[in-house]
Amino acid sequence: MEKRLIPYSVHLPEHIFVALKQAAGDRKAASLVREAITMFIENEDAYKRGYTTAIRDVMDKVASNKIANSIAIDSNVVSDVLVKEISSLIN
Repeated sequence: MEKRLIPYSVHLPEHIFVALKQAAGDRKAASLVREAITMFIENEDAYKRGYTTAIRDVMDKVASNKIANSIAIDSNVVSDVLVKEISSLIN
């Protein structure tokens, strides 16, 4: 999964903005919008969209885990190895 994110501004009608904030709940609205755009571009059906989102969420959790980032085996950081292996489930 690519880690570098490029900012992109979108202007929304107020009622869509409010609905987006409510739909995002505890998550950041930017994350919800990013996932929706990615799914649209990748043309995924509902099942694959949910599966892909779950796998990406797992990859993000592993990549941000302090312990997994602090352990290396043969110069390979554990979190990097795990994220690469997990990403093969969607690539």
